[in-house]
Amino acid sequence: MDIFAFRRIYPFKSHFMDLNGFEYHFLDEGTGDPVVMIHGNPTWSFYFRNLVKKLSPQFRTVVPDHIGCGFSDKPDVGKYDYKLKNRVDDIESLLDHLDLKEKINLIVHDWGGMIGMAYALRYPERISRIIIMNTAAFLPPGRKRLPARLWLIRNLKLFAILGVLGFNLFAYGALFMASCKGLPRDVKAGLILPYNSWKNRIATLKFVQDIPVNKKDVSYKLVRSVDENLHKLANIPMLICWGKHDFVFDADYLAEWQRRFPHAEVHTFSDAGHYVLEDAADEIIHLVKAFLKKN
Repeated sequence: MDIFAFRRIYPFKSHFMDLNGFEYHFLDEGTGDPVVMIHGNPTWSFYFRNLVKKLSPQFRTVVPDHIGCGFSDKPDVGKYDYKLKNRVDDIESLLDHLDLKEKINLIVHDWGGMIGMAYALRYPERISRIIIMNTAAFLPPGRKRLPARLWLIRNLKLFAILGVLGFNLFAYGALFMASCKGLPRDVKAGLILPYNSWKNRIATLKFVQDIPVNKKDVSYKLVRSVDENLHKLANIPMLICWGKHDFVFDADYLAEWQRRFPHAEVHTFSDAGHYVLEDAADEIIHLVKAFLKKN
């Protein structure tokens, strides 16, 4: 991707924090009440670029890249444990490093939902508002199972190694499966930019392999704890923006959010998919700004 074209759509200064010897990349744009945005897999801070542009004139927007993602270091599994607890610890380290004095507004998407809500349950007194986009912070509702694509990556070692690490099928496939409207060429190039080699795709695989499906899985206990304690965040104002065409976080997940948080403000988008912020950017930006102002 041409660097000048990239900088036109991602015109931000990079910041780095030393995280146990790794370079942890984050955006820190604007001043005012802090808005912290936590991405999922296989996205990175690039996913939130339009929100950063529109919110930073009034808010301090902080957007980290998880280790293994975006412009953060991508260590091998012998040097970094790609598990949920570490992701939450990393967010805590960054926010402690920034020494934010005000309560934060939390925006989460995909894996960012579980990571962000786990952090919020550690420090509910630090959270001002929460904005949810196509994610979960609870065990699968009902008897839902992993979609076949995720099951194959998680359970078939050869498919995981060749498909995800070798051919980049997870990140590349998302460019076509996660959007309803189709992504412009430069946006596709930006989303996939950090995952340009076998070594640089490790996090896209490890996120999937860390999805807990039974009590023996490493992250199951933490996910269960978040699930059981999520109600403790019920008094925090919440906005839910949901793309209705999501092959993982479907209508059942949205219904579960609404069951747990009946007072949340909810907006659904019939022409948006998992990458709801790509498909419905203008509408969501308007809703987010109004929500932050109103609450």
